[in-house]
Amino acid sequence: MVDPIRAARLGHRLLFLGLIGLLLFVRILPLSAMPPEIPGPDLALALTLVWVLRRPDYVPEWMIAGVFLLEDLLFMRPPGLWTVIVLLGTEFLRRREAMTRDLPFMLEWVMIAVVIAAMSFANRLVLMIFMVPQTPLDLDLVRMVITILACPLVVLFTRFALGLRRSAPGEVDELGHLR
Repeated sequence: MVDPIRAARLGHRLLFLGLIGLLLFVRILPLSAMPPEIPGPDLALALTLVWVLRRPDYVPEWMIAGVFLLEDLLFMRPPGLWTVIVLLGTEFLRRREAMTRDLPFMLEWVMIAVVIAAMSFANRLVLMIFMVPQTPLDLDLVRMVITILACPLVVLFTRFALGLRRSAPGEVDELGHLR
C-alpha cells in the first residue's frame, strides 16, 4: 500500500518543482527586446517562502538549494550566494512554522516581508563587500517591494488553486512536527 501522507508529500514536491520550472521558463523567454523599466516580482522566492511557512515538509532544503542554484546559473548571478541567502531565510521561517500556525495572515505577511528585506539587503551587502557590480539600489528596492506585495496573491493562488493549506492541529504530533 502507498502511504497517503508520503504520496501527498511527493505530489506537492513535484507540483512545486513544476511551478518553479514554469516560472523559470517564462523568465528566460525573450518577450521583449527592451529591458523592463519596472522589475517584476520574484515569484519563485515568494512561492518558496509561502510553501515553507505553510507546509515546510513539502519543500525540503535540498530542493530549495537545487532550484535557486539553477536560478543563479541561469541568470548569471554569483553561483551559490543567493542560494545560501534563500536557504538561511527559508530555514528561519521553517523553524517558526509551529509558532506561526495560528497567526493571522497579516502577521505572516509581515514576517515574510521582513525576511525578504533582510535577504535582499544581505545579498547587496555581500556583493558590495566583494565589489561585484550590482543593479541600482532603486531597482532592487522596487523588486523587493513588488515581491512583498505579490505574496498575498501567491498565498491565494496556492490556497484556492492548488489546495495548499496550513497544517491542521491533528496533523502534527505533540512536539509540533508534521506527521
